[in-house]
Order: sequence, then C-alpha cells, then structure tokens
Amino acid sequence: MPARVNRPNMDSAPPVPPSSPSPWLPFESRRRARDEKREAVLRAAVQLFLEQGYHRVTLNEVAERLNITKPALYNYFRSKDEILFECWSMGAELVDSVITEINAGGGSGLSKLRKLVHAYTALMATDFGASLVRFDLRDLAERNAAVARAAKKRIDATFRRYIAAGTADGSIKPCDPKLAAFAIAGALNWIGHWYQRDGELSPTEIADEFTVRLTEGLATESRQQITKKTPRAPQRRNSTRGTIGKKRTGGGTG
Repeated sequence: MPARVNRPNMDSAPPVPPSSPSPWLPFESRRRARDEKREAVLRAAVQLFLEQGYHRVTLNEVAERLNITKPALYNYFRSKDEILFECWSMGAELVDSVITEINAGGGSGLSKLRKLVHAYTALMATDFGASLVRFDLRDLAERNAAVARAAKKRIDATFRRYIAAGTADGSIKPCDPKLAAFAIAGALNWIGHWYQRDGELSPTEIADEFTVRLTEGLATESRQQITKKTPRAPQRRNSTRGTIGKKRTGGGTG
C-alpha cells in the first residue's frame, strides 16, 4: 500500500507576497518627464541665444547652464540648429494658440484685432515670443526655414483678415488691410528687440498701451467719442458755495 502523502491545504497557505514594483516609470510618466527635460533644454538655450547670439553660444554652454554633460543633450536634440528651430516653434505655437482662442470667441473685426494686438504684445515680452523676431531664419535647415516662413505668413494673414473683417462690419475705417497690418506688426515685433525685464512697465501695461495706440486710429468710433456719448450721473450741488468743511469768508449779510 503506497505511503500517504500529506498535501498542503491551499486555503490555509500564506499569501504570496506581491511582486517588487517595476524600476521603470509608466510610459506616460516617462514621456512627461522627457518632455519636461526637453523644455528645460529649450528654456536654457533660448535665454543664451537671446543674450549672446546664436552663433556665439555652444552646446557646452547650454549643458553647463543645465548642469548636465554635452552628450546628455543629444538624448533630446540632434543638433544645435534643431534646438534653435524648436525654440522658434515654441513661440509660434503660443501665437497659434492665441489666434485659435480669439477665433472661437467671436466678436467684431476690431475686437479681434485688439485681442490679438494685446496678446501678441505680451508674448513679445517672453523669451520664446522674442525668438520669433530675434532669430535669423537663415540659420535654420531649409526644411525648417520653410516651416517658419509659412507660419509668419499665417500670422500676417490673420492681422489682415481681422482688419478686413472690421472694415466689412463697420468697426474699422476703410483702409488697406495689408499696409495697416504691416504697420501694426512692425511696431509689435520691435518689442522683442527692446523689451527689458527690469524696465519700468510690465508686459501687461505695455500691451494695454500698445492696444490703444495701434488700434485707436483704425476704429470708426474712438474711445473718447464713446465716453462722450455715455450719459453721466447728475451731480448734486451744495446749497452753499465753497468747499464743505471750510468756513465761508467775506462780507455781506446772510
């Protein structure tokens, strides 16, 4: 008779300890971390390019500012001109985002133009915004330069479209949309050259001022005319002359 074998009771067996957590981050977390590191490289690079000029900056200097090695940069970008293009693209994407939001909001041509002028002015006071006008497209590979030229044309076309829409809906005086767009864009683009972070005015204050200065002459009805047409609340007159709190002086009988 075969010997009886005692089999373990599976119900009473101790639980199997969970497997050790994977040393690798989930895919989405790894991609997010990589994107953050790429953006950190771009932020350091765009600052150096604007401070010293593209040709004077080396990848060693970019790496030193990030406290990493130069070979580590090649994990994210293949070349210096690719970094330049990506910096430019960051600025262009910010403008595209603004235009998309304005188009979704509706409004008159003048209203859209003022929104674009205000947002574009504020963007010119940022590093990525300034890269749109400070970088020389001739430093880009031809394929990337073609992309950048096409993006510039889209931005210019948007200014013209808003101005033309304003003349059509009556919010903007009859004018040449092309010339008006050139005048406005020329003034706005120059902000990227002269703006200083330690200046007296904030980007918002500059944007407020430029929005008024660059669109007031185009508007069919100026802000001053609107103010004059707005009825004012009647002012109460004091029963006695003079300023309250001061004793009346002078002769005469009361």
